[in-house]
Amino acid sequence: MDAGRLYEQLKKLQEPKGYYFNKDMEMTMPLLESLLTNKERLGYMACPCRLANGTFEADRDIVCPCEYREADVAEYGACFCGLYVSKEWNESEEHEYVPERRPVGKILL
Repeated sequence: MDAGRLYEQLKKLQEPKGYYFNKDMEMTMPLLESLLTNKERLGYMACPCRLANGTFEADRDIVCPCEYREADVAEYGACFCGLYVSKEWNESEEHEYVPERRPVGKILL
Protein backbone atom coordinates (compact mmCIF):
# COMPACT_ATOMS: atom_id res chain seq x y z
CA MET A 1 0.00 0.00 0.00
CA ASP A 2 1.16 3.54 -0.63
CA ALA A 3 0.37 6.80 1.18
CA GLY A 4 -2.11 7.91 -1.47
CA ARG A 5 -4.17 4.76 -1.09
CA LEU A 6 -4.01 4.94 2.70
CA TYR A 7 -5.18 8.56 2.48
CA GLU A 8 -8.23 7.58 0.43
CA GLN A 9 -9.13 4.63 2.68
CA LEU A 10 -8.80 6.56 5.94
CA LYS A 11 -10.55 9.64 4.54
CA LYS A 12 -13.67 7.56 3.84
CA LEU A 13 -13.62 6.17 7.37
CA GLN A 14 -12.70 9.28 9.35
CA GLU A 15 -14.50 12.20 7.68
CA PRO A 16 -17.97 10.88 8.58
CA LYS A 17 -16.75 10.92 12.21
CA GLY A 18 -15.69 14.58 11.90
CA TYR A 19 -11.94 13.99 11.52
CA TYR A 20 -10.28 15.45 8.43
CA PHE A 21 -6.76 15.25 7.14
CA ASN A 22 -4.65 18.36 7.46
CA LYS A 23 -5.01 20.28 4.19
CA ASP A 24 -1.23 20.79 4.08
CA MET A 25 -0.31 17.82 1.90
CA GLU A 26 3.42 18.49 2.39
CA MET A 27 2.80 17.55 6.01
CA THR A 28 0.02 14.99 5.63
CA MET A 29 1.58 12.68 3.04
CA PRO A 30 4.92 12.24 4.89
CA LEU A 31 2.97 11.45 8.09
CA LEU A 32 0.98 8.79 6.21
CA GLU A 33 4.21 7.40 4.75
CA SER A 34 5.62 7.21 8.28
CA LEU A 35 2.54 5.33 9.45
CA LEU A 36 3.13 2.79 6.70
CA THR A 37 6.82 2.54 7.65
CA ASN A 38 5.83 1.87 11.27
CA LYS A 39 3.32 -0.75 10.11
CA GLU A 40 6.04 -2.49 8.13
CA ARG A 41 8.63 -2.20 10.91
CA LEU A 42 6.43 -2.81 13.96
CA GLY A 43 3.35 -4.54 12.57
CA TYR A 44 1.05 -1.66 13.53
CA MET A 45 0.66 2.00 12.63
CA ALA A 46 2.17 3.74 15.64
CA CYS A 47 1.92 7.52 15.70
CA PRO A 48 4.85 8.88 13.68
CA CYS A 49 5.26 11.81 16.07
CA ARG A 50 5.99 9.68 19.10
CA LEU A 51 8.71 7.18 19.89
CA ALA A 52 7.17 3.71 19.85
CA ASN A 53 8.25 1.13 22.40
CA GLY A 54 8.05 -1.64 19.83
CA THR A 55 5.37 -3.80 21.40
CA PHE A 56 1.72 -3.39 20.54
CA GLU A 57 0.61 -3.63 24.16
CA ALA A 58 2.96 -0.85 25.28
CA ASP A 59 2.05 1.29 22.27
CA ARG A 60 -1.68 0.59 22.13
CA ASP A 61 -2.50 4.19 23.13
CA ILE A 62 -0.49 5.63 20.23
CA VAL A 63 -1.72 3.37 17.44
CA CYS A 64 -3.17 5.78 14.90
CA PRO A 65 -5.69 7.15 15.37
CA CYS A 66 -4.34 7.41 18.89
CA GLU A 67 -6.53 7.51 21.96
CA TYR A 68 -5.64 11.18 22.45
CA ARG A 69 -6.95 12.35 19.07
CA GLU A 70 -10.54 12.90 20.12
CA ALA A 71 -9.66 15.17 23.05
CA ASP A 72 -6.96 16.99 21.05
CA VAL A 73 -9.27 17.76 18.13
CA ALA A 74 -12.10 18.76 20.47
CA GLU A 75 -9.88 21.17 22.43
CA TYR A 76 -7.32 22.36 19.86
CA GLY A 77 -8.82 21.47 16.48
CA ALA A 78 -5.95 19.11 15.64
CA CYS A 79 -4.30 16.00 17.01
CA PHE A 80 -0.79 16.15 18.47
CA CYS A 81 0.99 15.48 15.17
CA GLY A 82 -1.46 17.51 13.09
CA LEU A 83 -2.53 14.67 10.82
CA TYR A 84 -6.17 14.76 11.89
CA VAL A 85 -7.92 18.09 12.24
CA SER A 86 -11.41 19.51 12.43
CA LYS A 87 -13.06 21.07 9.41
CA GLU A 88 -12.84 24.45 11.17
CA TRP A 89 -9.09 24.00 11.75
CA ASN A 90 -8.55 23.45 8.02
CA GLU A 91 -10.53 26.60 7.26
CA SER A 92 -8.60 28.74 9.75
CA GLU A 93 -5.16 30.32 9.42
CA GLU A 94 -4.49 30.52 13.17
CA HIS A 95 -3.70 27.33 15.03
CA GLU A 96 -2.94 26.61 18.67
CA TYR A 97 -0.04 24.45 19.80
CA VAL A 98 -1.26 20.98 20.77
CA PRO A 99 0.56 19.75 23.88
CA GLU A 100 1.45 16.12 24.46
CA ARG A 101 -1.30 14.31 26.41
CA ARG A 102 0.47 10.98 26.67
CA PRO A 103 1.38 10.29 30.31
CA VAL A 104 5.05 10.87 31.07
CA GLY A 105 5.45 7.27 32.22
CA LYS A 106 4.61 6.02 28.73
CA ILE A 107 6.98 8.37 26.90
CA LEU A 108 10.35 6.91 26.00
CA LEU A 109 13.14 9.38 26.63
